[in-house]
Amino acid sequence: MAKRAKQITEKDNVVTLLADCAAGEEVTVQMGDKVATYVCGQDTSYGHKIAIVDIAAGGPIVKYGEAIGSATKDIKVGEWVHIHNVRDDYLCLDKDGKPLPGQGL
Repeated sequence: MAKRAKQITEKDNVVTLLADCAAGEEVTVQMGDKVATYVCGQDTSYGHKIAIVDIAAGGPIVKYGEAIGSATKDIKVGEWVHIHNVRDDYLCLDKDGKPLPGQGL
């Protein structure tokens, strides 16, 4: 059975798996008329993301057309994108609009 994944916008550099995917399995993504196939780099669970382009360390992770974090190391096409290789770049602010302590600023 073909594995599928969902790409939200054309700007996204990750897709969300719609089924568990074992290392080496192909995943098909359709965005409009364009169909692309990627190979899972490692076992990745349903609902998790894989990269659809190489993402350099420090580069943005883009989903929903917006950066949702940044890569903490190089991520190759097909690799699982999750907390082991992504940093959350969101800032939590206090009531005065200043970053809360401990955010590495």
